[in-house]
Amino acid sequence: MTQVTAPPDTSPRRRSAEHWVLLALALVAPIALFVLGAWLEPDPRGFGTHEKLGMRPCLPLALWGVPCPGCGVTTSVTLAAQGDWQASIVNQPFGFFVAFLIVFVAAWAPITHLRGRDLWEEVQHWVFSRFGLFLIVFCALAWIYKIWHVRSGS
Repeated sequence: MTQVTAPPDTSPRRRSAEHWVLLALALVAPIALFVLGAWLEPDPRGFGTHEKLGMRPCLPLALWGVPCPGCGVTTSVTLAAQGDWQASIVNQPFGFFVAFLIVFVAAWAPITHLRGRDLWEEVQHWVFSRFGLFLIVFCALAWIYKIWHVRSGS
């Protein structure tokens, strides 16, 4: 008795709803980065640029004089968007990395989409890999640097 096997599935794979959200965000994010750089003036203190977007000041900084892990990220992203990469890195290295990541993902996402892969599944591999660990460690080190930067007044 011969066993009949099903032919391989050659139909296009369905992509998750998260895939489409990530693809849209990846395509819109560089435009937002450009607008941010053109419209927003980085706060000369090195943090607080987000306040110009209607957000509240950093609570830990106001209460205890210690910047939060995100302090300076908006300022650094704005500086990077304006092409002042050195000032962006000096101000908040993680913010510069975020700006770089926006540009990288804007190129990576459509290519991955065209190759038929699900972006959500791909990102899950990133998050739960060495890259995810790198992000956590880099964010923590950048936060320590920002605390020193704010406290030293440099």
